[in-house]
Amino acid sequence: MASAGGGGPRSHGPRSLGTWRRQGTVPATAFVLCLLGGVIQVDDTLSAPPVAAYFVAVVSCAVLPLRHRAPLATLAATTAATVLVQPLGLLLSPLTAAPAVITAYSYALTARTERRAAGAVALSAAVLLVASLPLTGDLSWQDTSRIGVVSAFPLVAGVLGHSVRNRRAYLAAVEERARRAEETRDEEARRRVAEERVRIARELHDLVAHQITLANAQATVAAHLFDTRPEQTRRSLGELIETTGHALDELRATVGLLRQTGDAAAPAEPAPGLSRLPTLIESFHRAGLEVSVHQEGTARPLPPGVDLTAYRIVQEALTNVTKHSGTRSARVRLAWNRDRVTVTVADDGGGTRTAPAVSTRPGSPAAPDRPSPGFGLIGMRERATAVGGHLSAGSRAEGGFLVSAQLPLPPARDTGDDGDGGAIGGVGDISGVGRIGDSKVRGDAS
Repeated sequence: MASAGGGGPRSHGPRSLGTWRRQGTVPATAFVLCLLGGVIQVDDTLSAPPVAAYFVAVVSCAVLPLRHRAPLATLAATTAATVLVQPLGLLLSPLTAAPAVITAYSYALTARTERRAAGAVALSAAVLLVASLPLTGDLSWQDTSRIGVVSAFPLVAGVLGHSVRNRRAYLAAVEERARRAEETRDEEARRRVAEERVRIARELHDLVAHQITLANAQATVAAHLFDTRPEQTRRSLGELIETTGHALDELRATVGLLRQTGDAAAPAEPAPGLSRLPTLIESFHRAGLEVSVHQEGTARPLPPGVDLTAYRIVQEALTNVTKHSGTRSARVRLAWNRDRVTVTVADDGGGTRTAPAVSTRPGSPAAPDRPSPGFGLIGMRERATAVGGHLSAGSRAEGGFLVSAQLPLPPARDTGDDGDGGAIGGVGDISGVGRIGDSKVRGDAS
């Protein structure tokens, strides 16, 4: 206990000593000023301060250390001590009123309201004005000036304290606004970083997952037909090489964009849209999925963001059919209205996968029969929401799975044309029939 008690003062001694020094400077200065005021006598002569001067100085300066804790009581005590100056035979001057002036400044600095501070300081000035009037005799011009200065000093100190208080409040408000602005900038930066991470993850998923899914399907077909149909196996392996090559090219281009430190002058190629739908369907055809495309209404050019979103939704929906559905066919429907285009991808889910697992070793995963949960639906929904549309997905009552997205369209220039068919600006020609091997890609124009 002794060691603990002895360690406390050693650890806090320097701080306490410095605090006492700062707090003792103002009372000591006020004490010296009071004694200097006692040097001036009533008959304007100078002499050593009498005992009454020491008494007033000690009484008025002893309460100054309490001006921060109890400023109003300290102001009343110093004002009352100053009132005793003339009854004790001393000359009331600004020097002897120094403790009251200091307390008026402190109270104006710490008062709860401006009205309370103004009232207390004005009352102190009025008391000092009355106390400085000579008890006997007429007022000379020296008495008048001295009385004016004595009564004005507390008011000046109060105004100064009020100004310092407002200045401190202003600086505190500026610092608070700067702190909040910094926090807001940090939050905005974190939000943008999070959004950018989601966007990059979505782009990588859309660019790479499609090609990897097709490559997996082609490799599965090649493994299944390796012994029975070597020519078809050779063709599937060639398509697999082409698909993986496209995947590597897209991955290399995406990583190259991410590694750029500045803005690119221009993209290497335009962003994909519905004009590339035939090429997309052909890629699924090579993986063994038959896709039919049906259009309703008059197609119009789409804004770049909506065009890319429609393409990615079709791409991801067909990728999910290839990965998770047992069917070999899917249907894509594009319905064009005045203010929106509806993109629908559906499959009947009626087929079953005939290809066995690629690896039959113990402990190896069965790739075709174990679809793992991913972020495809989340990404499609985020893309549709980003352009002002919405997406719904779920199982159909008659079997299979349905993905439907409604995307906004700009106002049509000619609203009187509601006929079907016509040129599809920005969509490209997806009609016609194409055959490769045993699968078929069919596009039906309404």
